[in-house]
Amino acid sequence: MTDATAQSPVTEAAPDGAALAGPDGARRCPWALSSPEYVAYHDEEWGRPVHGDDALYERLSLEAFQSGLSWITILRRRPGFRAAFADFKISAVAEFTDTDRERLLADTGIIRNRAKVDATLANARVLATWSPGELDALIWSHAPDPATRTVPHTLADVPAVTPQSTALSKALKKRGLRFVGPTTAYALMQACGLVDDHLADCVARRRP
Repeated sequence: MTDATAQSPVTEAAPDGAALAGPDGARRCPWALSSPEYVAYHDEEWGRPVHGDDALYERLSLEAFQSGLSWITILRRRPGFRAAFADFKISAVAEFTDTDRERLLADTGIIRNRAKVDATLANARVLATWSPGELDALIWSHAPDPATRTVPHTLADVPAVTPQSTALSKALKKRGLRFVGPTTAYALMQACGLVDDHLADCVARRRP
């Protein structure tokens, strides 16, 4: 499976979609309206700044697991992922043993993909050697200047990959991290608020 199969919630929706009114009358990105879980994720998390090494490791890991699947599949399993991976505390996951690996591969509460499980464990071991705040600083150093970005009016205006996500992917891979292709890196940037890809008319878009 390649990074080309990675998707963000945006790419799962109609590419020319404009903001639509939800049950409360507020206009939202169209991908957010297909389920209650998506509405909550869209309104409360997606596009909002995320900081902290453990929090970013969780998002990075979940984006990797999502590759080739719909994001709602991951979202609905997130409690299971957190239970299985010690709340994505880097120091804890870095100490997982072969017994833990076998436990994960048998855990029906997560996506039991061997390559993704192995990448998540390997990434924790790499990140455990970094200084506190180093992952946060590296990821956020690739956030583009908001003034250089065009506000999207429809989903067709939202890219799947950018020069910044390509650079972030290269930087993470150079440091030994896996499952971090340019498309996955851009989905991470969207999810963690490095970019604000809420549509212009969306109620969740950050205003100046």
